Amino acid sequence: MTLPERQAWRAKRLFDGAEVQTDRIVVAEDGIVSAILPGDAAPGCAVEDLPEDVVLAPGFIDIQVNGGGGVMLNDSLSAEGIATICAAHARFGTRFLLPTLISASRADIARAIAAAREAIAQGVPGALGIHIEGPFINPERNGAHPLANMLRPEPSDIDLLASLGPGGVTLVTLAPECVPSGFIRALVDSGVRVCAGHSNATAAEMARARAEGLSGVTHLFNAMSQLGSREPGVVGSAMSDDGLSAGIIADGHHVAWPSFQAAFRAIGPERMMLVTDAMATIGSPRDAFELFGETIRVSDGRLVNVEGRLAGAHLDMNTAILNAHRLGGATLAEALAMASTVPAAYLGLSGSHGRIASGRKAAFSVLRMAN
Repeated sequence: MTLPERQAWRAKRLFDGAEVQTDRIVVAEDGIVSAILPGDAAPGCAVEDLPEDVVLAPGFIDIQVNGGGGVMLNDSLSAEGIATICAAHARFGTRFLLPTLISASRADIARAIAAAREAIAQGVPGALGIHIEGPFINPERNGAHPLANMLRPEPSDIDLLASLGPGGVTLVTLAPECVPSGFIRALVDSGVRVCAGHSNATAAEMARARAEGLSGVTHLFNAMSQLGSREPGVVGSAMSDDGLSAGIIADGHHVAWPSFQAAFRAIGPERMMLVTDAMATIGSPRDAFELFGETIRVSDGRLVNVEGRLAGAHLDMNTAILNAHRLGGATLAEALAMASTVPAAYLGLSGSHGRIASGRKAAFSVLRMAN
């Protein structure tokens, strides 16, 4: 928690955004880090000793959060709904997030953006902006997005999608093959970050989108064209293009661990980001909720519909980091970076987020290793 007075925390392990250090004291004054000292130093103020089984880290950032605390953004298009989602994920270390709207009408997109603007204006802790996932996606890769919600892009959609403005971060997920030439470029020129997702794009179509400013891939492997011997698809493009970042769901259900490991080796910790794709069940006693009139339920750690198809994830960021480290082939520092330093860089927030250093805001997360 960011505090206005001088305070210090002693951690057995500290991830500063680059490496894991041992036995460190972090001192903050008026909410800004003023020093990082050896564990036996005297900082001149009271020191809070953190439990030995935790790692102090920069605030975790999740760029894909559909819901939490019992609510879905799609059903609660308000600053209050966003505040509920942010508070639910803060319990698991996520200090900052992009509330994510699943394919919706233009009217609901406008409401979601207005809610994000109001949440930021109110200072809702954790609210960074908005992630609009769809509705300009490929019906053949719709996943949990209703086919009835798919839309064809119109010129006026550029202004709509970019209407949050510079006061927050806007991320749009779309299928490059389903938007006209120049659409991505217009969004990027308007300050929007664009990811490919729910897409059957070929490598050639991905290359054209990259030339227009496409910068990322949403939930790698899921709902997209796969890597083949003669057609790399979206997955192969993400693995081979050093200019693309990729989010990935580290729950063992959306991506098998050998596939996760292979992607991690190809993409590396500088371009791969952990996302939860979380739904309403996180931070809530509820084990089921309604999504577009369909019941989604937690079953053996998976969120599935009545047919057993995946529909988002029952995953928090603390668990995602531990999974990436213990099962995904990442070192502890790499897994922590994928939840903090890397998404901060992708969102253009490296100057303020993703590191613990003198002069930086004292916005920390605590990774609980005994999760």
